[in-house]
Amino acid sequence: RTVELFYDVVSPYSWLAFEVLCRYRNVWNIDLKLRPTFLGGIMQGAGNRPPGMIPNKFIYMTKDLPRLSQYFVVPLSSPSNPFEAMFEKGSLNAMRFVTAVAEKDKEGDVLLEKVSRELWKRIWSTDQDITQPASFIEVGLKAGISANELEEILTLAKSQPIKDKLKSVTQQVLEHKGFGLPCTVCHVNGKPEVFFGSDRFELMAYCIGEKWMGPVPP
Repeated sequence: RTVELFYDVVSPYSWLAFEVLCRYRNVWNIDLKLRPTFLGGIMQGAGNRPPGMIPNKFIYMTKDLPRLSQYFVVPLSSPSNPFEAMFEKGSLNAMRFVTAVAEKDKEGDVLLEKVSRELWKRIWSTDQDITQPASFIEVGLKAGISANELEEILTLAKSQPIKDKLKSVTQQVLEHKGFGLPCTVCHVNGKPEVFFGSDRFELMAYCIGEKWMGPVPP
């Protein structure tokens, strides 16, 4: 059974879904496919607004994230200026970099998983930049990519094919009638079951005939 996770590292809720599905990959015996996506493109295409743009939702999110961090056992911590990190700086360059890593990854998403996690840690754990080439180099080296390979990936990230690939994957979410991230698509008996957010795992398990055992399965 194939499960696709569409995500953007600017989204803390995507990080939660990412970690849970990585933990359940073998427990549920699923073929997890990581799909780097651009959240800004989905918001624009779906006519949606991020929760950070709505004052009451933003206040709720700042209180909700510490609880989620404890429950999911993910080191979430808001940046010192979340509005700047999420909306002024954004994640377009980061997601192009991640898309380029995915294109070069010959190890079945192993490097893609490591690079994505390191980027989430930077923005949502240690309050560091995720927009500059130097940041991508640091992330890539931590993920085990050689300096030479990183130069190739950084060049590839600026290429038109990678820009088009990111647009194409983003469009797939819109075709599934998605309106935000994380968006998880479980392919069950030839039919896509679409789930939004990081609070649908119990229902997801039911739909694929598996059992939800909490955020950290035994």
